[in-house]
Amino acid sequence: MILLVAPHTSWKDILVGLATRSKLKIYKAKFLGKKELFDGPFGWYFRWLGGVPVDRHSKHGMVEQVVEMYNNNEEFIIALSPEGTRKKVDKLRTGFYHIAKQANVPIVMVGFDFSKKEIILSQTFYVSDDEEADFKKIIDFYAPIKGCHPHLGLAHLKND
Repeated sequence: MILLVAPHTSWKDILVGLATRSKLKIYKAKFLGKKELFDGPFGWYFRWLGGVPVDRHSKHGMVEQVVEMYNNNEEFIIALSPEGTRKKVDKLRTGFYHIAKQANVPIVMVGFDFSKKEIILSQTFYVSDDEEADFKKIIDFYAPIKGCHPHLGLAHLKND
């Protein structure tokens, strides 16, 4: 499955994510990191934390690399941020969506609500053939959730 984690507004999210992974006993959950992080002296540490390197300069795009990871592993769980950054975004990235579709894996949305000190989990769902409706569902889930820096959250993406 893909654990879709948002809103991603602070470096603290990784700490909350690692604690959540431990508390929920989903130790096999991984996260993506640029290959260069794993080449340096702390590469072993990122792998130990559950990092998986991806080559941003590969002729195979990021989506294809991750789909291949799903295809080559009987069990594979990856945590991704739909924003792809800690900054405020005008729209969500689509890589996670294409990974879920091509690898035929479900998504579980995970929200870190710092204002309520809660971790919110959605029901598992598979993407449909209606990308617009799927993204509306995703934004509706995350819009009320207040990240560490609420002004960087996703509420502004909700169109009612």
